[in-house]
Amino acid sequence: QVQLIESGGGLVPPGGSLRLSCVASGRNLSAYHMGWFRQAPGKEREFVASSNMNGVGTYYGDFVNGRFTISRDNTKNTIYLQMNNLKPEDTGVYYCNRVIHGVGVAAPLYGLWGQGTQVTVSS
Repeated sequence: QVQLIESGGGLVPPGGSLRLSCVASGRNLSAYHMGWFRQAPGKEREFVASSNMNGVGTYYGDFVNGRFTISRDNTKNTIYLQMNNLKPEDTGVYYCNRVIHGVGVAAPLYGLWGQGTQVTVSS
């Protein structure tokens, strides 16, 4: 059984930065393309960013506009999302999971999602 644990969220003012982390237990993430998704209140979950298995190839949602960077450390079985110049519309719960890289579609490991980490951008 795999467990994805997201962390690093918090409350930041507009223009602020956060670095999210996703650690996996029970599975070696180096075998998968991985990505980040987010869900705002009352909205569907949407794609944010993805990384191919070795971290060289990345792909982002249109709204990112160079503000976010996805990376991974396969030796630590961890995926990161550096978010800069945050905007109020970035508020939501952020999740990581397996992804179809380059398409922005989730392919959840064992059909499961973690608890996510809350990001709130507000002054």
